[in-house]
Amino acid sequence: MSDVFNLLLLQNTLRTATPVVLCALGCLMTERVGIMNIGVEGMMLMGAFFAVLGSYLYGSWVMGIVFVIVLGILLGLFYYLFSIKFRSDEFVIGVAINILAGGLTVFLLRTLFGVKGSFSGPGIVPLPTLHFTWLESIPVLGTILSGNTLLVYVSWVLVILCWLLLYKTPLGFHLRASGEAPEALRAAGKNPDRMKMLASVLCGIMASLSGAHLSLGYLTMFSENMSASRGFVAVACVIFGGGNPPRVFLAALLFGFIDALGLRMQKYIPADITAMAPYVVTVVMMVVVVLMKRRKKRQPQEGR
Repeated sequence: MSDVFNLLLLQNTLRTATPVVLCALGCLMTERVGIMNIGVEGMMLMGAFFAVLGSYLYGSWVMGIVFVIVLGILLGLFYYLFSIKFRSDEFVIGVAINILAGGLTVFLLRTLFGVKGSFSGPGIVPLPTLHFTWLESIPVLGTILSGNTLLVYVSWVLVILCWLLLYKTPLGFHLRASGEAPEALRAAGKNPDRMKMLASVLCGIMASLSGAHLSLGYLTMFSENMSASRGFVAVACVIFGGGNPPRVFLAALLFGFIDALGLRMQKYIPADITAMAPYVVTVVMMVVVVLMKRRKKRQPQEGR
């Protein structure tokens, strides 16, 4: 089993966890303003497609990222417009985005590239892999932390920045207040809807970037429905982590570890079982959250 449990397993964990981390951070932003955006699954899928499209058309991974950021802004504004401005049901809008993403990517894949199922080719420029000489000289850590693609390191930075933004800046205070006490925020002269628009745009950008990692950083191709419900896993990580960026990051790492382990265990266990394992763990995480909430409710009653 030495070919399964080794340092490369931990490096693969970081790679497989990255799309969930990025998507979960985006979902975290909307959750803090009182919105649960389940449309991140569709945003991730569209981000994966447009990253490939931009990279292929211009022969540059930078243009792929530019396409993704613009897409994320538009999707964030779309979600804000319908769920906040027009007061539509946020879950219905999220489902609509997911359905739109599934159909639109299939249509564009066949229309623009003339293929079904998946698209790959030498014209797609992947994200760069970063090697740090000073880090590679450190035993163990060098093997795990060096040699990852760009968005892996970006996701780590975003975890820190999101925590600092939410808990150490006035803007973060206003974002949280727009979800917890919007009337108090309005009385202080701030518009809660603007905070929700900002959170929706940030969510769209990060969820789309998670798709870019899948198609340009992890596989260098696009295939239909390649997000594989990772967006819903990201929502579960936000709930399990209690809306706290470091905890959400750890929850995503757990998913990434089980996913990476499952890929390596396919030599010994049928692929159907190993592919199911990360999602089983996600369900267990949600059960734990429900049980913990019930326990907290019972404690005051028992104290009486």
